[in-house]
Amino acid sequence: MIETLTLHPGVTLRCLRDDRFKQSCLSIQLVRPMRREEAAMNALLPAVLLRGCQNYPDLRSITLRLDDLYGASVSALVRRIGDYQTTGLFSAFMEDRFALEGDRILAPMMDLLGQLLLDPVTEDGAFSRDFIRSEKKNLISTIESELNDKRAYAAGQLMRTMCREDSFGVPRLGDKDSVEAIEADTLFAHYRKILWESPVELFYVGSAAPDTVAQLLRPLFAGGQRGELPAQTPFHGCEGTHSSEEMDVTQAKLCMGFVTPITNRSPEFAAMQVFNVLYGAGMTSKLFMNVREKLSLCYAIGSGYHGSKGILTVSAGIDTDKEDLTRREILTQLEACRTGDFTEQELASAKEAILSSIRSVHDSPGAIESYYSTSALSGTRLTLQKYRAAVENTSAAEVAQAARSVELHSSFILKGVTA
Repeated sequence: MIETLTLHPGVTLRCLRDDRFKQSCLSIQLVRPMRREEAAMNALLPAVLLRGCQNYPDLRSITLRLDDLYGASVSALVRRIGDYQTTGLFSAFMEDRFALEGDRILAPMMDLLGQLLLDPVTEDGAFSRDFIRSEKKNLISTIESELNDKRAYAAGQLMRTMCREDSFGVPRLGDKDSVEAIEADTLFAHYRKILWESPVELFYVGSAAPDTVAQLLRPLFAGGQRGELPAQTPFHGCEGTHSSEEMDVTQAKLCMGFVTPITNRSPEFAAMQVFNVLYGAGMTSKLFMNVREKLSLCYAIGSGYHGSKGILTVSAGIDTDKEDLTRREILTQLEACRTGDFTEQELASAKEAILSSIRSVHDSPGAIESYYSTSALSGTRLTLQKYRAAVENTSAAEVAQAARSVELHSSFILKGVTA
């Protein structure tokens, strides 16, 4: 069971007490409304913070300190959750009860995280220019690597055009031009601003008592004037677009974007999830079994449902000359779901895939943190137990009704360069 404590106004600690693991984990997230003008700075910030603090001013000294703490780890954490972007740190560390007698890990780890977050290395009243220069290169390299994954690139282009008037169209890491424009002083000013005004989400998984964790974290976040976040909203945007781009690729990438009023805050959420898996999210889905296996129209195909926004996407790797046939068959399989043209076995397989995913949530501290922290911020109203029961009880008629709420909005295809 999740225990929620308010440490200060706008600072929330969620704890799941679990003694099954040798490791604990803690995430620290500053939560921001997703905005194009600050997305790149939020993505760069934690990487810069991890380069050094006053007591541990470089990577070597931080690494040695983590080694002293039984091989603990700290990494940058940047998420996009619906209309929000989070920036912060994720740490994993051994439980105190497995350390040598007299050694403690939890309290020193919290102290180190506080130093990394609140006491960074500075130079002339700003972040170290060397740190900024190095981490900008790393972030730009990560953004540019999307070009090497053509399926991810096509999916990103679909979101940019389909959601061009919605925050969901802003890339999680920002864009290359925005990263290149960041300077040490502007990032430091932004850091101080968001540290003071952003709601803070803390999530701990481990065997320590929540009050103990709260006592260690409360001093780190005293002060500030943290406002409330705007509520998550369903997709809202402009008229749909159907666009294409040419690139030196041998296999075209077709992406189709659909919208539905059903979100993870809706009573029909479980039925929508079952529909998505039955339709395209898995190797027993209609898209995989029919479009790929039976008709051989694509090399790979799958669907994904973004529950916080009510967006469903279909992505397929195809030969360019099969574009029209593939589009039609994707819509044909959607129509089959709308009319209830699926078997009990297909429905059962879809449910079992979701139930298996639910069971895996508690397999590790990291998986627990990722699921529950993301769910809390996205506005999910079902507990895991109620979600499981809702999936198990979803009827074929409810799946068909969810399918009927889905409408094609936009599409994007990445094609090979024509002669």
